[in-house]
Amino acid sequence: MKTTAQIKREAKQLYRLCLVNRLLNEDRARQVVRRILEGKQRGYLPLLSQFKRLVRLDLAAHTAEVETAAPIPADLRARVQTRLTNVYGRGINMQFAVKSALIGGMRIKVGNDVYDGSVLSGLATLEKSFGIAKTNGWSNELRSRSGT
Repeated sequence: MKTTAQIKREAKQLYRLCLVNRLLNEDRARQVVRRILEGKQRGYLPLLSQFKRLVRLDLAAHTAEVETAAPIPADLRARVQTRLTNVYGRGINMQFAVKSALIGGMRIKVGNDVYDGSVLSGLATLEKSFGIAKTNGWSNELRSRSGT
């Protein structure tokens, strides 16, 4: 029986075989999955699970989710895409979405990195600085130091 460390190591090696110019090649990833499923060697399900995890992490790291309060013009979209490509490298997939709850501004998420310049974020920061706590969606009143 293979240990978890061995399975992780194997999955990482298979993942690296799927990289072309440091970008994931989908055809190679499909071939790897197909061969693992055809071989059905001992421990192939945990191996597939680890491989899937690595592919999912790669996809998240190369996907930029851009949320704005209102639709943005094409030239601004192009500038955002250019800047994100400069920071994260080529091969980044862009997903633009309108989210009116942001009130204004823009929120960008790439992998674990979040850049939040929205009005909603600013209001939340202001709310924290005043010591206002939310309970079940309702704001509590500011409490005096005496606790009354």
